[in-house]
Amino acid sequence: MTLSVLQGPVTTVIFDWAGTVLDFGCIAPVNAFRDAFAQAGVEISEAEARLPMGAAKREHVALILAQEGPQARWQARHGRVSDEADVDGLYAAFLHSDAENVAIHSGLIPGALETIAVLRARGIAIGSTTGYPRSVMQGLMPLAAAQGYSPDHCTTVSDVARGRPYPDMVLDNALALGAASMRSCVVVDDSPTGLTAGRAAGAWAVGIVASGNEIGLSLEAWQALSEE
Repeated sequence: MTLSVLQGPVTTVIFDWAGTVLDFGCIAPVNAFRDAFAQAGVEISEAEARLPMGAAKREHVALILAQEGPQARWQARHGRVSDEADVDGLYAAFLHSDAENVAIHSGLIPGALETIAVLRARGIAIGSTTGYPRSVMQGLMPLAAAQGYSPDHCTTVSDVARGRPYPDMVLDNALALGAASMRSCVVVDDSPTGLTAGRAAGAWAVGIVASGNEIGLSLEAWQALSEE
């Protein structure tokens, strides 16, 4: 078997948003998911809210409900198994809460803007993908732009047929930005599903650890940790 290798320079870097470029620790969506469930009379833990991170947000709601603990608490509160109407209601509540949370947790992650400036100086196009729908990004993108970050293209989960871990959002960026080859594209993401999507598209994939969902600490909490 012959392995494919990069031929020519990197032309395109495609960044995730929350946990990768802004919102250190992916705080906004976690708070919004917990708030949406609390409004329905069901408390979920931070770990339960974080487990499906990277998925489309409506699917994320369904995946929370598929967990044993949240489903048991839902049935204890409502006397029945959750259904699609419940998912729709929770998703609507999530969108309302998330609009408020992204306004609070929209600060750029230290070093992100400087890294992107270096890439632009080398003529590299900057794309972006997100599990947020377009309606959320319409509020978040101006907040990022005010801090100096405006990618050349943004594909949201509501712009494609399939969200992560499928490659659709990555491929849409590559086409929109005129990438010479998928081997010239690099996907940068903090979620396993985002990295899987990048590899499925045939791109390089770089995982972000410290600021991402897998650790899930705010910048202040991360900086307060000891070296050990």
